[in-house]
Amino acid sequence: MSKLPDDYLERVYAGVLGKLIGVYVGRPFENWTHQRIVEELGHIRGYVHEKVGDPLVVTDDDVSGTFQFVRALEEHGYSPDISSEDIGKTWLNNVIENRTIFWWGGRGMSTEHTAFLNLKRGIPAPLSGAIQTNGRTVAEQIGAQIFIDGWALVAPGNPKLAAKLARAAGSVGHDGESVYAAQLWASMESEAFISQDINHLLDTGLSAIPEDSLVARVIRNVRKWVAEDRDWMKTRQRIEEAYGYDKFHGICHVIPNHAVMIMAVIYASHDFDEAMHIINTCGWDTDCNSGNVGCLVATMLGLSAFQGKYDWRGPLADRALISSADGGYSINNAVRIAYNITNIGRRLAGQKMLEPPKGGAQFHFSLPGSLQGFQLSWPSGTSQGTSAVLQQRVNSSYGPGLAVDVEKFSKEQGQIEVLTQTFTPKEVLRMKTYELMASPLVYPGQTVTAKVYAGDEGDGHITVRLKLKVYSRNDELIGVDGPSIILRTGEIRSLVWTIPDEMDSQPIQKIGIALSSGATSPYSGTVWLDSLSWTGVPDMVLKVPLQQPCGFWRRAWVNGADNFSNFSFLIAQGQGEGIIIYGTREWDNYSITVPNLMVKFGAPAGLAIRVQGINRYYAVTFTNDKKINIVKAHDAHRIVLASAAFSWELDYKYRVTLAACDNTIYVRVDDTELQASDKQYKGGGFGLIATDGCVSADCFMIARST
Repeated sequence: MSKLPDDYLERVYAGVLGKLIGVYVGRPFENWTHQRIVEELGHIRGYVHEKVGDPLVVTDDDVSGTFQFVRALEEHGYSPDISSEDIGKTWLNNVIENRTIFWWGGRGMSTEHTAFLNLKRGIPAPLSGAIQTNGRTVAEQIGAQIFIDGWALVAPGNPKLAAKLARAAGSVGHDGESVYAAQLWASMESEAFISQDINHLLDTGLSAIPEDSLVARVIRNVRKWVAEDRDWMKTRQRIEEAYGYDKFHGICHVIPNHAVMIMAVIYASHDFDEAMHIINTCGWDTDCNSGNVGCLVATMLGLSAFQGKYDWRGPLADRALISSADGGYSINNAVRIAYNITNIGRRLAGQKMLEPPKGGAQFHFSLPGSLQGFQLSWPSGTSQGTSAVLQQRVNSSYGPGLAVDVEKFSKEQGQIEVLTQTFTPKEVLRMKTYELMASPLVYPGQTVTAKVYAGDEGDGHITVRLKLKVYSRNDELIGVDGPSIILRTGEIRSLVWTIPDEMDSQPIQKIGIALSSGATSPYSGTVWLDSLSWTGVPDMVLKVPLQQPCGFWRRAWVNGADNFSNFSFLIAQGQGEGIIIYGTREWDNYSITVPNLMVKFGAPAGLAIRVQGINRYYAVTFTNDKKINIVKAHDAHRIVLASAAFSWELDYKYRVTLAACDNTIYVRVDDTELQASDKQYKGGGFGLIATDGCVSADCFMIARST
């Protein structure tokens, strides 16, 4: 077991931020050569996404894989002995073929795609990624290394455990030198919790891999060259000449990229700004390399890593996108990820999980500098004549919170909005390569609570209201105002709002507060958002929106089927099982009613509840032998919990209700009732299932189950 450092949570947070920053710095020019980068962008110092017309925060395999696959420990028990086979099952549960996490470059070209197809065909890990299965070229590409940071962060100061977990995880898709690189880097990141000596970290990493491995030989050479050159540009040129892409087969071999990563941390292990400069200016697989380097350096230095010349944290605002079959984990932030990883690490260390801050509020701003995606905007008027600054601070009376410092804010300035994303932004339309699968975080019927207060130093009063941004016709975002209060100097109050089902089934894209001033004199002072949370399950009728044309309603579904209609709840699956999923794992006791569910072709087909991925859910299914079954999906298995004869027909409409309450699953199909008991899945969204065929629904009525 690991001995957890006293500042474990904060150091994990730093590591997560380092990973995100590194990936988002390097993403816009991934796979560029060093020469092209210098010619077109110059040396990389700070974010450059705007120069190439990209959003800063994008969907990327490095982020999605890193922070999704470590959750295999949640799915398969918090064991240091977790197997490659179990991690492979987590791949199959969370990866949607051709859509999420990976670069889907084709069998034999994309290592992850090749391994995924092996898993799908019944070849378990580690054979799924083995050299004997896929050949050396495929097995030794970069992927094992790029996904490894999460496994190190759950094993702080325990490099042997980190290397063990890294080998189990890396071997799902890779083998040979790729896995050695992953083991070494994970060992270094683990040791970075207790040492800032880069040579000690390298020696620790080398102890985890064979001395005669190519990775070990490369590191020995790079260390020698650094000592001789004292100039990273000279060392980079030596690496290109000895280990450049032209020396290896495949699209993105691990060795060239690993070599420049080692060089970067030797030259700049105590300077995050310079580490980002070196690793990104080197070229090749920049987002992968920069993400790994960023995580290592930030884990070692803590949050002080980001106090240099460049503003890394402000533009990022903690935001992260994780595309997987768990749509409720897709719109994410570094704080949520850090708490999740820390709790996994605590469980591995035999300790209890942390108490959720501020009563379990989704947004609590408890970590230093944390914004959790909140940003300022002035949508309904000019900001001329006023200024507003948003930052996390600690209030002497109430503790950490989000402070909005306002000067000379008058009625003429309209509103200041302080909002965070709860669903896919319109920027997704400009994202390249990687598709984003996501469900909204907030829904009609849930109760939102915001705790706000005004600082003692303020002058006058200000109006604070809850605010949503919701998609509408032509996928434009419109504002929806919630209840408001007048907040006076030194006053603390709560805003509470049960969101009405008046959104035309359109997804809520942002949530937060809006400030306005109705006073005769301008307001100056600080408004604090202490926390923002929501509770309960939705109470809504989900239909295809009337406000056509629009398309983001469809993006609110995680699409795990071959075909999903653009105009209705109609899915088709050519072979095997397909599912579309809506909702989050926080939904617990609720019911789904479909007034008109129709199986048009094939079976089993039906409705799922408490969905926790493609292969984990409860469902009612119509079967080929004319039954309705309550089924538990558990990885590759479909376990029948209850069954009843039911002479159903194709192309016939059935009223179906599926409910989950505590450990009971209840089904009603027309007048036939069925129930079963199981306690494994405590929460999750719902889904529509088709197998070798096609199924449709007219709408979904969601309500709390008692």
